[in-house]
Amino acid sequence: MLVLVVDSSTPAVTAALVEVTADGVAVRAHRCTVDARAHGELLAPQVEAVLAEVGARPGDLGAIVAGLGPGPFTGLRVGLVTAATMGQVLGIPTYGVCSLDGIGHPSAAGTTRIAPMREQGTPAREQDAPAREQDAPARDERVLVAADARRKEVYWAVYDAAGQRIVGPAVDAPAVAAARARELAVTVAVGDGAHRYADVLGLPLRGEPRYPAVVALATLAAERIRAGVPGETLTPLYLRRPDAVAATSRKSVLP
Repeated sequence: MLVLVVDSSTPAVTAALVEVTADGVAVRAHRCTVDARAHGELLAPQVEAVLAEVGARPGDLGAIVAGLGPGPFTGLRVGLVTAATMGQVLGIPTYGVCSLDGIGHPSAAGTTRIAPMREQGTPAREQDAPAREQDAPARDERVLVAADARRKEVYWAVYDAAGQRIVGPAVDAPAVAAARARELAVTVAVGDGAHRYADVLGLPLRGEPRYPAVVALATLAAERIRAGVPGETLTPLYLRRPDAVAATSRKSVLP
C-alpha cells in the first residue's frame, strides 16, 4: 500500500511516500527541508514532489501517517491540517504517531536507516546517499530524546533499549529534563534539542536522527495500516497553551 508520511513538528518539514507491505516499510520518495519559518510554504510542494517522483496521484494513496508533535502550534498544525484534509477528501484513513517516537524508536532500537541531513533551506532525499544503519544499542541502554521547544525549553521523552517510550512526552527547561534523565539512568541523548542544550543535559550525543525519521513514523503505524484499523482523529500534542488567547471579556471604550 502506498502511504504518505508528513511531519511538521520540528524545523524539519518532511513529506515522504512509503510502501507498506507484509514484509516491512520501504521509502519510495522523500523530501525534507530544515526551515523553522516556512512550514506552510514548504509542505504542500513537497507532497506534490514526492507524488511526481514516483508517478503517483493523490488517489493512489491508501493511507496517511502524520507526526502529532509535540511541537510549536503554528508549525505543527500545518502538517496535521494537511493530513486531515487530504484524508477526508480522498476518503482514506489517517494515523497519528508521536513525533518524538520517530526519533526515539530508531535511536534506541537501532531499526532505521539514516540519510544525512542537508543545510537549512535545501531539500534532502534518502536516495541522495547510501543509508547507514544505526549502531546497535546496549541491552539496558535508555535514550533521552529532546526537541527544541523554543522559550529555552525542550520537548522530551525517554525510551528503553527496545525503542519503547517509557516517560513523556513533556515540555520543560533542559535542566528539568536532565534531572529526570539522571533519575531514569539515561545514558545517551538524541535530537536537535539535545544538541542545542548538550552542556545542560550532560549526556553523550547521538548524531542522528536529529528530526523524526519517516521510516520510523511509518513503521510505528504499519500494524494499524495492515490491519485496516479505522482512521484516527489527528489530535496535536501541543503540551502547552498557545500564546494568543481569546479575550474573556470586552473592555469598555467609554469614559
